[in-house]
Amino acid sequence: MMLTEMTTVPVAALPVQGLKDHLRLGSGFTEDGLQDGLIEAYLRAAIAVVEGRIGKMLIARRFKLELQDWRGAGEQPLPVAPVSSVVSVTVVDVQGAATVVEPARYRLVPDMHRPKLVAVGVLLPVVPMDGRAEVVFDAGFGVTWAEVPVDLAQAVMLLAAEYYETRQPGDGGASGLPFAVQALIERWRTVRILGGKP
Repeated sequence: MMLTEMTTVPVAALPVQGLKDHLRLGSGFTEDGLQDGLIEAYLRAAIAVVEGRIGKMLIARRFKLELQDWRGAGEQPLPVAPVSSVVSVTVVDVQGAATVVEPARYRLVPDMHRPKLVAVGVLLPVVPMDGRAEVVFDAGFGVTWAEVPVDLAQAVMLLAAEYYETRQPGDGGASGLPFAVQALIERWRTVRILGGKP
């Protein structure tokens, strides 16, 4: 299985000014935008860490999932949430010939923790021997920062601020996430019980 991010979070969707306000950075100086690149980098890093911990995409983007075969004959769990739409399903043979699957043959079962692609009927299309299946889908809470749940947005702000404050070499404190960030994201984490399928 390989998950590829096909689109990135646009700069306009990042709360650069919000983090500057959170850090209480001064304004009205000629170098007001001087640290915007640094702020953007810390926001992107904090978003990546939070998304990785909870398995949910904060800002909507397009992804491609490549599989050697389906997890189950009639369904395939998707690795991130929330999924808003399945754009396409394609099966590719060993020579690279691609066949786009008719949308009437599958549907999305949305779920905040475990969305999945499900066959309409009994089975998903057969993946050719030594071939692959490609599922292109859109996932994320929304296209703007305002659509991100408040607790997750606050977790990103706190973590990005932590990165900003400890950016000097040798400042590496304790490893892991700050307690406040862990507390804010805890309810969003997917818990796997008894080795069940995600």
